Amino acid sequence: MTYFRAKERIYVRPILSNCKTKKSLKLKKLPIYFDKVEVIKRSNKRISKKFFFLDRLDDLNVEDKKLVSNKLELLQSPYKKLKSLKLETPKIMGVLNVTPDSFSDGGKYDEPAYAFKHYKQMISEGADIIDIGGESTRPGSKTVAVKNEISRISPVLKKIKTLKKNKALISLDTRKSKVAAELKGKGIDIINDVSGLRYDKDMMGFLDKNKFPFVLMHSISNPLNMQSKINYQNVLLDVYDFFEKRIAKCNEIGISSSNIILDPGIGFGKTMKQNFTLIKNIALFHSLGCPLLLGASRKSFIGKLSKNNLNHNRVGGSVSSVVYGLSQGVNIFRVHDVHETKQAIKLYLNLR
Repeated sequence: MTYFRAKERIYVRPILSNCKTKKSLKLKKLPIYFDKVEVIKRSNKRISKKFFFLDRLDDLNVEDKKLVSNKLELLQSPYKKLKSLKLETPKIMGVLNVTPDSFSDGGKYDEPAYAFKHYKQMISEGADIIDIGGESTRPGSKTVAVKNEISRISPVLKKIKTLKKNKALISLDTRKSKVAAELKGKGIDIINDVSGLRYDKDMMGFLDKNKFPFVLMHSISNPLNMQSKINYQNVLLDVYDFFEKRIAKCNEIGISSSNIILDPGIGFGKTMKQNFTLIKNIALFHSLGCPLLLGASRKSFIGKLSKNNLNHNRVGGSVSSVVYGLSQGVNIFRVHDVHETKQAIKLYLNLR
């Protein structure tokens, strides 16, 4: 459902808290509440923002109040189960890149034996999902041939299938429908498309036909030049509009919103300031009605802020982004450091 009239659009961001009051609403089925919202209006290049307590929505005009009320319903509607996972508690997606050139772990797990060992380690550390990718999408990277991408991933999936007990879901990190089609019967549960279904025109049809849950990530271009052509009117609202249009297009061909996971694409065609804007205001995307994924692990904006260019020395910043995401109701965290993330989540939930 699109919320706008003529050239004006309205957005609603819940101001979240762990504290429940008599006037607050519950975010989904999470132990997170809000009794105040930020109502953002955009008309062409003009943007206005105003905060409203929920018991003061009568201060809005009739039409605005109706639109805001519709979004409040989406903010309260519980998420459906994701395969075997209930999203009332946060989930960890461990990163497993079987590539020679990924930005953080490239070359570490491109041999099937090493990849399988790391897979088992992340499972033992508490990962709920393992995201396996055979093509680097770091800034400046070039596309990999379908055949090569499949040949990197297939041996690892074959080894994973030998395990008698495997409770974690497998996410396939690919932009290509041919890769997804070749590997769909080999233990794949989720598709993670960093192009937002724009790279391959057949991917949307594949997802509709096979009913896979999938990650819809925002990016403005391909990895080769995404950091050289950055242009937004307002990064937060532009990403929201991108999601809303993509969701509507998916719904048109029969894809259910319950199968869509939204990822704002931290580090994909964004400046350091824009990355912070998206993370800080990530609760806005709850009003689209889909689960949220945050993938800020070891990203370069952490290194720029701390003036540390070493990927493995960004764990503190990575965990910090997870803790903030927890306070904003983020459902899934894509991370390299599973143990540290699991520990932080456990501590946060106990303190909360």
